[in-house]
Amino acid sequence: MADTTVRIDGNTLRLPGGVAVRFIRTLRLPETGTHPLPPGLGEFPVRRVADYADRVPEAWRARGGVMLPVYLREAMWLSFAGTSEPAALQVGVGKVCAVSGRPWSDRPARGPQNYVVLPRQPWLDGINSGTGTVRQFVAVPLGLGATVEGQVTGEEVWGGVQLQSFALNDRALARWREEERRRQVPPAPAPPGGYGAAMPAAFGSPAAGGYGAPAAGGYGAAMPMAAPGAVPAPAATGAAPPAPGAAPAAPASAPRAAAAMGLGVGGSMRQEVYQDDRPLSDWSRQPAGRVFVHLVTPPEWRRITGEAAPPSPVDRAAYTRAGLPWFDYYDEEAEDLAPTDTLQSVKPVGDWLGDDHEPWQPPAPGQTHQLKDAPGKPVEDGDW
Repeated sequence: MADTTVRIDGNTLRLPGGVAVRFIRTLRLPETGTHPLPPGLGEFPVRRVADYADRVPEAWRARGGVMLPVYLREAMWLSFAGTSEPAALQVGVGKVCAVSGRPWSDRPARGPQNYVVLPRQPWLDGINSGTGTVRQFVAVPLGLGATVEGQVTGEEVWGGVQLQSFALNDRALARWREEERRRQVPPAPAPPGGYGAAMPAAFGSPAAGGYGAPAAGGYGAAMPMAAPGAVPAPAATGAAPPAPGAAPAAPASAPRAAAAMGLGVGGSMRQEVYQDDRPLSDWSRQPAGRVFVHLVTPPEWRRITGEAAPPSPVDRAAYTRAGLPWFDYYDEEAEDLAPTDTLQSVKPVGDWLGDDHEPWQPPAPGQTHQLKDAPGKPVEDGDW
C-alpha cells in the first residue's frame, strides 16, 4: 500500500510524491488596480495539531492536520519550491477549489481544471479570478461572509486551507523519469545575484533548492525586518519548543472554541495559473496525500503553543522606500488557465472590513524584477 504520510520538515509540508509546500508571509496589496508580485517576508511557522490535542477545539482534532498563526487581513502565498516530481495539487480555501471555484473533490478534474501542475507552477498567491491574474489570499474571521467559502457556498463551515496531491500513475511516472534521465546535463553556474543565487546571511536562510527555489532578494526570500521574532523550527521529535522569551504553553485543560479564520481575497496581481498539458489519464485517481491547514489568530497561537507569533508584517510604504524588490514572472511555454465565473465574482475583504487607510506607495521604476523568460513525525489526517 502506498505511503500517504504527510510530514513537517522545518516549516515545509512534505506530501507523498515529492510535493513541498511552504506558506509565505507577504505585503497586502491594495484592492484596486493590478500589481506586480509582492515579496516574501518569511515563512509562517507550522505545527502539528496532534501535538496540542489537549488545547485545540474538538473539531480540529477530528480534522487533524497542521496549524499556523495569521493576523487579521494578513496576506500569504504558497511556495512549491523543492517539489521533486510532477504532481497535481489541489488547493482548497474553506473546501472551495482556489483554481476552479468548484466544491472540494477527491479527484483531479478538467472542465474546469481543479488543480495546479507542479513543478511548473512555482507558487500560488491567490484565487484564479482573472485572465493572467489572481486575487491575493487574505486572512479574515469566519462569520462575516467575507471568505471565499462564504461567498461561493453561502456558509462558513470549514475555514483554513486544504491541500491534496496526486502523483503520476506508474506508467507516466516511469516515462517522465526516463525523459529526465536523458535530459540531464551539468547545471550552468547561476549568475551573481540572480534567481537561484545563495541567500545573503542578513536575509535569513530559505528552504533548500528545487524548482522555483528562493534567491537573494528573489521572490520568496526572507526580507529584512522579517527575522526578528521569527519562530524556531520544530524539534526532531515534532514537538514545538517555545520561542525565546515566550510564555510557557497553558496547562492542559478542556479545549475551548478557537477564533476560526479563513481566506478571503484582496488585491489583484499579475500571475498565471497554468493549464495542464498532460492528459488527465496520466494522473493517479487516488490522492497521494492530503492535509488540513488550520489558521490560528496570534493570541490563540500563543495560548495553544506557548510561542509568540511572528511580528505583524512591515508596512508597504516602508518596504518600497527601502528599494526592496517586487517581481514579475512569465513562462512563455505555458498556457494560462481561464478563470471561472464563480471566482471572478468573489469580492475583496475590504467590502466587509472597511477601507484600507494605509497609504499605497507603488514600486519605483526598476524596482520590479522579471523572473524566468521528510523528517519529523507524520501529520495526522482526519475527517473533513
